[in-house]
Amino acid sequence: MDYAILTGLVLVSGVVLALVAQWRGWRPSLLVVLAVGIGFRVLIMVTSAIDTWQPVDFMESFKPAGEAILNREDPVLGSEGGWHFLPTIPYVYGLLLWLGIPWEIGGRLVTVVADIALIPLVGKLAGGSKASLRAFQYACNPLAMLVAAVHGQVEPVALAFGVAAFVVARGPGAPDRPGITNDPVALVRQRVSALGLGGAVRQALAPGERAALRRALLAGLLMGLALCAKSWPIWLIPGMLLLLPTFRARAVAFVATGVAPVFFLVTLPVFAGTSLSQIPEVIHVIQDIRPIVGEWGYSAIMVGGDWTLSPEIATFGTRLIYITMVVVALLWRRADPVDLTTALLLAFMVVTPRLGAQYLLWFMPFLVARPTRFAWPAIIGVSLWAGYGYLYMTQFDTNTWWALHSVWAQCSIVLLPILALAMPWGRRDPKATAEPPDAGPRVPLPASA
Repeated sequence: MDYAILTGLVLVSGVVLALVAQWRGWRPSLLVVLAVGIGFRVLIMVTSAIDTWQPVDFMESFKPAGEAILNREDPVLGSEGGWHFLPTIPYVYGLLLWLGIPWEIGGRLVTVVADIALIPLVGKLAGGSKASLRAFQYACNPLAMLVAAVHGQVEPVALAFGVAAFVVARGPGAPDRPGITNDPVALVRQRVSALGLGGAVRQALAPGERAALRRALLAGLLMGLALCAKSWPIWLIPGMLLLLPTFRARAVAFVATGVAPVFFLVTLPVFAGTSLSQIPEVIHVIQDIRPIVGEWGYSAIMVGGDWTLSPEIATFGTRLIYITMVVVALLWRRADPVDLTTALLLAFMVVTPRLGAQYLLWFMPFLVARPTRFAWPAIIGVSLWAGYGYLYMTQFDTNTWWALHSVWAQCSIVLLPILALAMPWGRRDPKATAEPPDAGPRVPLPASA
């Protein structure tokens, strides 16, 4: 990577600004927040585009997917390297290539624009008096800049739609609505009570019910678009549904979530030249979990930090993920839905056997919006780990890169306890904690905010 020093200076500047903003209690205007976020991301995008080093998957998987659309080929089955998701993003890639925008810029433009959109969305997700501070801190987030502007990974696109779905589902007003409960037992009791004598009629005609259903419909459609970018936003669906006030609204949102994915799947014969007989094969490829391990956590220790095709470890890890998600959902069942989502995503990072550095962006908007005591140690830790891979390891030839990769991957085990500590343990039951909902990150700085 030719511009590693410049990129590193930008990332360090972002961390310093974010921590100083917390320390000094800054509340910058949206214009200032966007100017900082756009400036950082455009600078890194331009230097990355003219760099002699380009990410392998960015050139050998993402670009062929866009070219496949231009050639009316299925991007999942027809592109070199394969695109393992719905064709929504390749459609955008194809359009940018058709417009003649150089791929090194156009491919990153998709993710940089999405990450810029995330900046005000994080502020909306945070709400309260510190909304602008949280937006500013995401604008300065080093991992977001690496994933969006250097790697061009599509996580920011999925997150932009996913976080927007949360904001819409919650609706206007304060982030915490004491009249809404996430406890499933209490929800059942509420539902039974509502269905008493005349209850169903009164609920159907209650003021605000139509507005809630409209929010539910829009939130579901947005979450569906998140699933069109990547499949992992399925873990965001529980939090979105719990933000909605009624069972009927949640049912509407759940059904609406499937609209966009089904649309982009069934229209493959129209827009991508896929034959009807190939659609089952496309579904199989999208659903397939490739058993590549050795990049992260315990799997890296087990295989010596080398990429390995290990169905045994992958199967064990997948089952461990499902068990962990159920346990976390039960532990945080009374929590704010944003905290529940943060807990789910951080727990996923702790137990997953396979991971790309871009996965670490999944929890970032939620953790920045509602930080915990160990939020910033986690943010800085994963950013340092990812930055080492993106900026330092890319300075060397292939053989040296692989030797460094082995150590780098195994060192990720150090981050697992930090990520576990960053989970919102003190907010599993909002009634049992005195911590305000927009409490700032507990960083080792004088707390004047």
